[in-house]
Amino acid sequence: MKVEYTKGDRASKELIQLHRRTSFETSGRKMKVLLIFPPDWYPSEPYLSLPSLTAILRQAGHTVIQKDINCEMWDWYLSEEFLKKVLRRVPKQLDRLRKLAKKRELTEWEMDVQLALCDVSRPRMEKLIRDAEEAKHIIRSEKFYDIDKLEWAIQVFREVTSVISLVYAPARICMPPMETDLSYKPYVSAEVMDAVQDEQVNVYRDVFDHLVKPVIQAEQPDVVGISIVLQQQMFSTMTFCALIKQHFPHIHITIGGNTVTRLRDVLPESPLFQYFDSAVVYEGETAFMQLVEAVGAKQSLADVPNTIYKDETGVHVSPLSYAEDMAALPPPDFDGLPLEKYFVPTRILPYLATRGCYWGRCEFCDHGEGYTAGYRSKKIQDILTDVTYLRDKYDAKHFHFTDESYPPALFRKLSRGLIENNMDIFWTTHMRFEKSLLEDAVWQDAKESGCRYLHFGYESGVERVLQLMDKATTAEVMTKHLKLTADAGIWNHCMGFFGFPGETKEEAWQSVQFLEQNKDHVHSLGFGTFDLGRHNPVAKHPEKWGVTAYKNPDWDLALDYYYTVKNGMNIEEAERVFEQFERNHNPGWDLRLYIREYIFLYISRFGLGKLQDLQYQAVKTAGVVPTLAGKM
Repeated sequence: MKVEYTKGDRASKELIQLHRRTSFETSGRKMKVLLIFPPDWYPSEPYLSLPSLTAILRQAGHTVIQKDINCEMWDWYLSEEFLKKVLRRVPKQLDRLRKLAKKRELTEWEMDVQLALCDVSRPRMEKLIRDAEEAKHIIRSEKFYDIDKLEWAIQVFREVTSVISLVYAPARICMPPMETDLSYKPYVSAEVMDAVQDEQVNVYRDVFDHLVKPVIQAEQPDVVGISIVLQQQMFSTMTFCALIKQHFPHIHITIGGNTVTRLRDVLPESPLFQYFDSAVVYEGETAFMQLVEAVGAKQSLADVPNTIYKDETGVHVSPLSYAEDMAALPPPDFDGLPLEKYFVPTRILPYLATRGCYWGRCEFCDHGEGYTAGYRSKKIQDILTDVTYLRDKYDAKHFHFTDESYPPALFRKLSRGLIENNMDIFWTTHMRFEKSLLEDAVWQDAKESGCRYLHFGYESGVERVLQLMDKATTAEVMTKHLKLTADAGIWNHCMGFFGFPGETKEEAWQSVQFLEQNKDHVHSLGFGTFDLGRHNPVAKHPEKWGVTAYKNPDWDLALDYYYTVKNGMNIEEAERVFEQFERNHNPGWDLRLYIREYIFLYISRFGLGKLQDLQYQAVKTAGVVPTLAGKM
C-alpha cells in the first residue's frame, strides 16, 4: 500500500517567506532558543533532530543553545557527585519502607529492595565511584577496543544503574536505557501526569534541577524546544515541561519529534497540553523556525504549518502542512553538544540525505506517516560536500547515515563518490535487499568507500509472507545479498519479526531455518514480534488482514494495540515462537556487545577478523546472561 501524504493544505515557499517577513517586521529582533534532547536514549552518538534544527535557526540569525540532556545525564549518573547523592538517599528509602511496613505487609519486591539497600555501604559506593570513572575512561579511550575491558565497563554501568534503582524504587533505571521503567505507563496521560509529580520514582526531577534549570537561569531563552523520539521519553519531557512552567512561566515550550507526530490525533485533547504551549509534527525545520519567529512577534500561530498550539480560546491544529526542500537544508550543526561526553572512543556523527522511504509500500511500516510529501533526496554532490564539511569541522571519521532505507542508485553513487574524493571515512546505514545490487563491484566499492556495517530489513525468509508484506524481494536475492556483503567484509545485521497477520507457525520456523542455512553470512540479528501500530497500513485496513484491534479508551497515548487475527499466529503464539528462538538459535548470533555503534566501531577497526571475539561462544563471562544481539 502506498503511503498517503495529503495531510492538510500544502503551504508554498512564498507563503512561508511572507509569514517570516511579517514576523520580523513586527518583532524586529532575533530570538534565543534552548533545544533539549531528553532521556532515555543510548549516549553513543548525537541524535540528529537538535543539530538539524540548530543549523536552520542559526542560519536565520537566531541564538541557539542545544543540550543533549540524555548524554549529560548518563555522564552525571556515573559521577562521584551523583553516586554520593544516591548514598544519601539510602537511609531515606529505608525509612520510607519501614513506615510502609507499619501500614501493611511489604511485597516480595519491596523486601528485596530493603535487603539490597542494606548492602549499599560507604565502602561499596566508594569502590563503585572508582569503577564508574574507570569505566567511562575505558569507553572513551583506546581501551574500548579491548573487548574484555569494554565488557567490564558495560557491567559496571549495569551495576551502577541497579544501585541507582534501589533508591528510586519502584522505578528501575537500566542500561540499556530503553528498559528503564518508572513503574508508570507511558501510554496513559493520567499516569504520565502522576509520574511527573512522584518525587520518589521520578529521577528526572533531579536531572532537571542539576542539568536543565541552571541552563535556563543562565541563558534566559525565549523558547524551549524538546525532541521526543521514543515514547518512554514522555516521562522526562513532561517532567521538564511541568517544572519549566512552574519556574519560568513566561517561556514558550514546544515539543516535537517522531513520537509527537504519531500522537498528533490525540494530543489536542490530551491533558498533557497543560505542560507545553505548542507541538510541531512531521518535518520540523521550517515549521519550528516560523513558530519561533511568530512567538517573537507575539503573533498567532495559526499560519505556522505542521503545528498544534494553544491560545486563550483553546487548542488548535494548523490546517497547513509543509515538506522540506532537501536542497535548501544546511548540514547539521553540532556546535554546543558535548561531543567529548558520548560513550564512545571516537566521534560518530549522524547524517540524513533523504526524507521518507523510496519504496514506501511495506504493509507493516508506518514511517511514511512522519511526512507530508513523498520520498526526496539531496543530490550526491551536495551529500559529499556536507559529509566532507562535517568530517573536517568535527574531526569525525565515522558516520551513521540514518536514512530509513538507502536507495540503490544513491548507494552506488555514494560509494563511488567517497572513493573518488578520497574521503577516508567509515560508515553504516540501513537498506533493503535489492536485486539491482547483486554485483561484486557494488560491494567492493562499498567496502573501499568505508562501508562497514549494514542494517537490512529482513522481516521474513518465506516468500509468501514477503509477498503479503509487499517487500518485493525473494529468498534468492537475500541469499546473494548476504553472501556478497559478508565476502566483502561488511557486517550485516538482519532485522525481522514473527507474527505478521497471516503468517503461520510453520512459516515462522521456515524463516528461522533460512537464517540458519545462511549463518556463515549473517553476523547479527534483531528480532521481535509484529506490532499493530496505530498508523500502519494493517491498522488502517484491518478487514483486509482479518485483524480486530482492541483499543482501551484509558490508554489514550497508545502507539500500538492488542489484536486478534482470523488466520495465522495470534500475538501469544508469535511471542512463544520468539521466546523459543531466543533460547534455541545459532550461538554465533549471541554477542558480547549489544550497542550498534560499538559493533560498528569494532568492525571499522578490526574488520570481520575478530568476529569470534565478539561472540559469547568464544568466552565464558561470569554474571552475563547471553541475549540475542537484536535487543538493541
